[in-house]
Amino acid sequence: MKTLLIILASLALLGIAAMAVFVFVVQNVETPDYEVVRQEGPFEIRQYPPLVVAEVARKGSRKEALSAGFSPLAGYIFAKDRTGDRVAMTAPVTQQPGEKIPMTAPVTQAQTAEGSWRVRFIMPSSYALEALPPPADPDVRLQELPPQRVAAVRFSGRTTDAAIAEQEEALRAWLQAQGLSAADSPVYAYYNDPFTPGFLRRNEVLIRVAETQKG
Repeated sequence: MKTLLIILASLALLGIAAMAVFVFVVQNVETPDYEVVRQEGPFEIRQYPPLVVAEVARKGSRKEALSAGFSPLAGYIFAKDRTGDRVAMTAPVTQQPGEKIPMTAPVTQAQTAEGSWRVRFIMPSSYALEALPPPADPDVRLQELPPQRVAAVRFSGRTTDAAIAEQEEALRAWLQAQGLSAADSPVYAYYNDPFTPGFLRRNEVLIRVAETQKG
């Protein structure tokens, strides 16, 4: 019995230590700055500055595309296939369903084909677009996103399709109640690694607000 109590106490201490490491790591990962324009419960209207991102397009289900997109982006920031220094990891990793491209659109257009997903790593704020090393993987694309006004809802737990759909529906309803409309498809933002417990996870659904509406 005494041995069992010692084992349980040791496991508890290990758990506390792991939690402390997790909190330290999360608090020291850079996230984008933004201004909160309006807040009501879990909902916010945010103003984001320009953001530099590395992006890949992948097809499949949401989870499949996220997993497939993560590897080439991680390869880029960790300089696995290119010359130059590593780029610091930031949060969140974002994912956005692509829109159908008209047949006359140029290949360089940012939108992906219908059924695809754009998976993005946000670059550290210390990097200008032109200062980043060029990707070796042709699938990885660097670009600067313009300033955006975004509606956001934050939630914890695992990001199942059902949970995301529920939060997106709630955000769209709130957006409509504010007299605002969406200007783009939603963005799903994931702030944590897969091993983070659900109650500690930070997830968000973001929807860009139409530019003519400055609510």
